[in-house]
Amino acid sequence: MASACLKLRNLSRGGGAFRCGRYSKLIHAEREREEEEEEVPSSRISRPLSEILKELNKKVPDSLVKTRLQKDQDASPIRFIPWHVVNRILNLHAPEWSGEVRNITYSADAKSVSVVYRVTLYGTDAEIFRESTGTASVDDTSYGDPVQKAEAMAFRRACARFGLGLHLYHEDAS
Repeated sequence: MASACLKLRNLSRGGGAFRCGRYSKLIHAEREREEEEEEVPSSRISRPLSEILKELNKKVPDSLVKTRLQKDQDASPIRFIPWHVVNRILNLHAPEWSGEVRNITYSADAKSVSVVYRVTLYGTDAEIFRESTGTASVDDTSYGDPVQKAEAMAFRRACARFGLGLHLYHEDAS
């Protein structure tokens, strides 16, 4: 009976009253408590895009940046932010973001795979998206599979187009 009453209560949130035997007083008190809680504003969800982008453009702390050596002995080390850290930063500053793989393409010689990834940010005033690509060698199995590596690279690059971790690209140029 109680679960049926809760289902009815959830269905009736759009307005209208209902009675559910002895549980009606309990449900009415719970509804009043929820209405009071709903009045508390949330500081992180549904913000204008300008505020979200301002946060994403801040420098990422060095403690979150990793370094990887390239295969070429002559190449300089690459500094990057792991995809899971980028994901957490997006969740913190743009909790209503979404991401999707748009395309996976293998090269004609089947030696590499490329992934196109789209990240969309939703603000109170608009929504915007950025896409980017990542490519990985099919032969390189140092960590994860090639599609996973290409997807992580494309995801990080799409986020960099919003400014997240973009300072790392400028460090490489200097």
